[in-house]
Amino acid sequence: MVAAIFIGGCAASFGPGYAVDKQEIEVQFTPGPPSHISIKSNYQLTNTGTRPLSSVELRLPGRRRFNSSKVKIDWDGQALTGEHSPDYPRATLLNLPQTWAMSAHHNLQISMDLESQPADSSYLGFAPDAFFLPALGWAPELLPSRGPFGTGGVPPGKWDLTVHIPRDFIVHTSGTHTKISRHGDDQTVRATQSVADTYPFVIAGRYVTKQIGSGRQKIYFWTRKTQDTGDLRAVSDALLKTLASYNALFGERSVARAPSGFFGRHHDLHGDPPLYLVECPVIPGCFSGQTERLARMLVGDEHEVPAEMVSLDSAMVDPKPGLKNMITAVAPALAATWLGYGQSPGFYEQAPPLSAFPAFAAAVGNEALRGPTARAEIIRRVLARIPKANAGAKTDDENVLRAKSFLFFFALQDRYGSEVFRKAVTHMLDARSNSGFDLDDLIAAFDEESHGNTAEFVRLWMKHPGVPADFRARYENTSANREATNKEVTP
Repeated sequence: MVAAIFIGGCAASFGPGYAVDKQEIEVQFTPGPPSHISIKSNYQLTNTGTRPLSSVELRLPGRRRFNSSKVKIDWDGQALTGEHSPDYPRATLLNLPQTWAMSAHHNLQISMDLESQPADSSYLGFAPDAFFLPALGWAPELLPSRGPFGTGGVPPGKWDLTVHIPRDFIVHTSGTHTKISRHGDDQTVRATQSVADTYPFVIAGRYVTKQIGSGRQKIYFWTRKTQDTGDLRAVSDALLKTLASYNALFGERSVARAPSGFFGRHHDLHGDPPLYLVECPVIPGCFSGQTERLARMLVGDEHEVPAEMVSLDSAMVDPKPGLKNMITAVAPALAATWLGYGQSPGFYEQAPPLSAFPAFAAAVGNEALRGPTARAEIIRRVLARIPKANAGAKTDDENVLRAKSFLFFFALQDRYGSEVFRKAVTHMLDARSNSGFDLDDLIAAFDEESHGNTAEFVRLWMKHPGVPADFRARYENTSANREATNKEVTP
C-alpha cells in the first residue's frame, strides 16, 4: 500500500487510479457540554487511470482510539454507505452509484463527529478548554485503486486545513502560512498544507505558554496553569542534554532531514527545529499502549510514563507526576522524531526489532543524563523479562519479543562499536528520509559501514529463543560482580 501511494505521485498512470485535484479538511471544536469535534473533508477527484472505476477505498478514524459518530459520505451529493473492505480490515469500501469514467470529475465529501468520552475511557478525549488531534488516524485517508500499478489518494501539492475554535484558544497545527480571523467569541485558523503534511495535526486550548529552550533550540511548554520557573529551567537543561545526545548518535534533527515546511511559522532557519510540550486535555486515552509499553522498559513497571508524540514537533505530556520526572517520561517520545515519526506511513507499522528503535534511542538520552551506569541498569532490567533459553518457558510472546528487540540495538552497539553504529544509523536515516526504512535497510547500512555479515547477527538474535549467552553473561555478571564488591566494602 505504501508503495502504491508513492507511485500515486507520478505524473503518468500505468494502471487504474485517480488524482485528488483539490481537498480541504475543516475542523469545528464545540466546547459543550459535551465537548465534540466535527470534521468535514472535501475532495475533488479525477479518474486519471487506464480504466473506469466502480469503487473507492478509504480509511476512517480507527475505532480503538476515536469514538466517531454521525458519519456521512456523499458522492456528488448522493449519500453512500460504506462497507468493510474484504482485503483490508481497517479500510472502508465505497461502491459508486455509477461507473466512474476515465477523465471524469467527481466530488467526495465525508463528515463525522468525534465524541469525547468519560474520564475512564480509553478513547481519545477532550476537555472544554483544550483538545488535540494527532498526526495520523483522525482524518479520512484515501487509498489507491486496486490492481497492478494502482494509484490514488495522494493529496495535492497544497491544500487547506481550517480549524474553528473559541476566540481565546491558542493553536498549533501542521502547515504554514497560517491565517487567523476572529468574529465575536470564535476564531478561524486556516493553515496551508504541503506534501510534507500527509498527516495533519491540531493542538488548541486555553494554555499558558512558556519558552523554556535557549540558544539554537527553542522549546515551548504549554500548560493549563503557570508552572514554577525553577522547575522549568531544570526541565530545559535536561532536555537540551537529551536532544544533544540524539543529535550526536542519529545526526542533527535539521531542516535538511525534516520535510520541507513541516516545522511551521515558529522555526528559526538558523536554529534547530522547535519542540512543543503540551499538557494533555484528558489523561485517560491520551497515550497509546504501545508507547507506554516501550517506555516502561526504561523506567520500570512501577513508574508512570506520561508522554507521547502527536506530531513531528509536538509531544503530549502529563505534568502531574512532577516536572522533574518529565524528562524520563518524554525521552522515548522525543526519540521518535529522529527516526521518522510523521514523515512516512511505514513508521507507524514497523515490525520488531525496529519497532523498539525509539525506546533504544530514549535509553541513549537517559544515559546522557544519568551517566554510563544507566546503560547497564536498563539492560539488566530488560534481561529479566526474557526467560533463559533452557528454562522451558515460551520465548516468542509479545512481551519477550519487545524486550529482545530493545536489547538488539545494544547488542549491535557492542558488536560494531559506537562509531560504526553512529555512522550506519545516520547513513540509513539520511538515505531513507521521508520514505521510511525497514530491517533490510538497517542491515545494508551496517554491512556498508562494517564490511561484515549483519544478517547473520540479526538471525542469531531474533530467530533463536532467549538472547545469546555471551550477552546475558556480560551484563548479568557485571551486576553480580558489583554486588559482591559492595558487600566486601560494607562495614
